[in-house]
Amino acid sequence: MLRQLFRHAVVLLVLLMATETAFAAVPPPALRASPEAPDLRGITRWVNSAPLSMPALRGKVVLVDFWTFECINCLHALPQVKSLYARYRDRGLVVIGVHTPELPAERDTANLLAAVKRLGIHYPVAQDNDSATWNAWGNQYWPAQYVVDTRGHVVFSHIGEGGYAAIESAVRAQLGLPPLPVTAR
Repeated sequence: MLRQLFRHAVVLLVLLMATETAFAAVPPPALRASPEAPDLRGITRWVNSAPLSMPALRGKVVLVDFWTFECINCLHALPQVKSLYARYRDRGLVVIGVHTPELPAERDTANLLAAVKRLGIHYPVAQDNDSATWNAWGNQYWPAQYVVDTRGHVVFSHIGEGGYAAIESAVRAQLGLPPLPVTAR
């Protein structure tokens, strides 16, 4: 019995080593070009801005933040988004909050306007009541951040809370700024 177990273990080990060697011999796939950022579709109202479009924003680095004002995770991520806007707007960063409602009260424009004021949001907010932009981007979560480069390609995305240093690093890289010092992360 012990002898059979040992044989099976050896066979398994040999198979694992052969598999690892086979995979090591396969070159990695070529890097795919990042997808072009979809446009901002079906926006029913713009807050803090005239209407914007992704083609018109070429040449700018854009952070698209999908959020909703009653989502606790979105509210936890909001200080970071506001901070990025405050720190980098004068260096070419455009932040767009795409407000895609989850609950009926979030569809009301008066409620959205009150929330934007109460939360101190000064960057453009697109009211996406019909989820047209949400669907165009293939988004499924709140919050979700997408960094778009100056050519209009999505170069970084993050879902949920956290990842703040990675998001900022992606923004800084697209703006041509040096990485953050390790102590600032």
